[in-house]
Amino acid sequence: MSRKETPRAAHGSASRFSGAFTPGRIAMIAVAVLTLVFIFENTGEVKIRLLIPEVTMPLYVALLATALLGAACGYYVAARRRK
Repeated sequence: MSRKETPRAAHGSASRFSGAFTPGRIAMIAVAVLTLVFIFENTGEVKIRLLIPEVTMPLYVALLATALLGAACGYYVAARRRK
């Protein structure tokens, strides 16, 4: 390998990761971390009515399920807009 190829290879690999941490992605990572902290800090038992049955479960399970359903819905809407 010549000297001219080495800087290009290093520059190419650096530019590949330069767009990985945009301000929007950093904000989304921060929101995700804060959401997980909030979910796992709320560990008390709660009663939840699911249409007819009443279920007792830890609050973090209900919050996590709601967050995952919301993320799935958001992903679905974003994927439909891309088409």
